[in-house]
Amino acid sequence: MAKATHIAVIPSAGFSHFVPIINFSKLLVNLHPHIHLTCIIPILGSLPTAAKPILQTLPPRISTIFLPPVTLRHLPQGVPVVLQIQHAMTLSMPSIHHTLSSITSNTPHVAMVVDTFAHEALHFAREFNMLSYVYFPSAATTLCTHFYLPTLDRETFCEYRDLPHPITVPGCVPFHGRDLYAQAQDRKSEFYKMSLKRYESYRFVDGIFINSFLELETGPIRAFTDEERGYPPLYPVGPIIQTGTATADSTTGLECLTWLDKQQDGSVLYVCFGSGGTLSQEQMNELAHGLELSKHKFLWVVRAPSDEANAGYLGGEKDADPLEFLPSGFLERTKEQGMVVPSWAPQIEILGHGSVGGFLSHCGWNSTLESVVHGVPLITWPLFAEQRMNAVVMSEGLKVGVRGRVSENGLVERVEIVEMIKCLMEEEEGREMRKRVKELKEAATNALKPDGAATTILSQVAHKWKVLAEQKISFD
Repeated sequence: MAKATHIAVIPSAGFSHFVPIINFSKLLVNLHPHIHLTCIIPILGSLPTAAKPILQTLPPRISTIFLPPVTLRHLPQGVPVVLQIQHAMTLSMPSIHHTLSSITSNTPHVAMVVDTFAHEALHFAREFNMLSYVYFPSAATTLCTHFYLPTLDRETFCEYRDLPHPITVPGCVPFHGRDLYAQAQDRKSEFYKMSLKRYESYRFVDGIFINSFLELETGPIRAFTDEERGYPPLYPVGPIIQTGTATADSTTGLECLTWLDKQQDGSVLYVCFGSGGTLSQEQMNELAHGLELSKHKFLWVVRAPSDEANAGYLGGEKDADPLEFLPSGFLERTKEQGMVVPSWAPQIEILGHGSVGGFLSHCGWNSTLESVVHGVPLITWPLFAEQRMNAVVMSEGLKVGVRGRVSENGLVERVEIVEMIKCLMEEEEGREMRKRVKELKEAATNALKPDGAATTILSQVAHKWKVLAEQKISFD
């Protein structure tokens, strides 16, 4: 029997980053039985409820160690949630160091794989004689921009959003400065300066795993792997997505799928802004009226409104019924046209259902990949983080999505919403998007086949780790 190859995995305290690295870990051990992972889990406040079923279904070769929670009172208040997560990770570093010291004292670990927010732990790799890797859960376009940002920072003397011309990152679709990710929108902020430092730490790792694939991001992946740039090795191992949820135990999930069963193929627009995205009350009203006026079937996952676009990650209106915030009479008027569900729906099963013909999405990378894997074209509606960049990639680069215009009052208005829906669901442009996204779906499927690109890359890395583990055992 082959000796086990031990790897340490360090997620971040943010749930949207926690799920991708756990899915990567599960894929790794399922493909390579000799690999055993120790997942060192930081906690901000308390473990998210949604994380518990994921952890309860981990395969036996993934063990977990929970670190002492970082309480909210120890964190700066009134700052972006991602900055709170980064501070929580900094406060968790002593516990991470202690845990690494403990698990490596008796069992040699050959590598650590860290989430982007856990980048400070990379400094421990040399101390514990491990290779160091970053798991990057976002697009290759975003990663290329991270590495290009120091150059952009040196060459730019204003805020990026004020640049008169598009930003051209090597290999990437040009985008306007206003579409650059959130942490770069205020160059004087602590968030921006911290981000520059974080990106610099990526340059010295032994490799970066990225949740993407060549056909989806050909330009960025090839540009990043150009040896002349001197970047670390890049391992495109995507698309890695959730494999489904336990809808049998969910009344809401069963109701959604039962309703979809009654609809015509490709007739339904699925509307969801991810696990944390929220709209203002005014924007929520415009979206409701737009859906109604379009006359198209829709399935809308509604969250209580907030002026903070990512309020769902902060807890939001926990006790509020989201349906109470819809326009008066909307539910009655649209009861034959659509289905509205509060807060959550089984997204994987919905996107995989034959009656779904489009996805109005916030363009978080997880949701974007899920849409591609299921061959569903997009209405791109970015809210925060790097989502505007993702929207540019999908709508202007790959042309598998339509992006709406934001009016001078900061809203996507109902007339614009109707036009986007009709474009996607009725017009020739939408049919062309559907054709292109089906081609990407096929490429995504091929990447994860036994002889596919992602599977081959993971096998090469796993073999490297196995050889190193055997050498360590022989040395010991």
